[in-house]
Amino acid sequence: MKEFTYTVTDPQGIHARPAGELVKLAKEFSCNVNISKDGKKGDCKKIFAIMGLGIKGGMEVVLSFDGEDEDAAYEKISSFMKENL
Repeated sequence: MKEFTYTVTDPQGIHARPAGELVKLAKEFSCNVNISKDGKKGDCKKIFAIMGLGIKGGMEVVLSFDGEDEDAAYEKISSFMKENL
């Protein structure tokens, strides 16, 4: 299992457009990809799970990757977060 901790830099946080892109990326991998904030966790393959966390700019999130292709998922999704959020 791998984890990536990130502080969201986009002032709008994770709104519908980037949440949709995150879901699309997560679905490319067979491993479990979860995002958590303040003890609440959501499946990155479900847009409502991400949106339900209410992640705003400046908040810290932890993404966890667990499964056979977790290394590839970690690389691609952590890059996406750094470049877009």
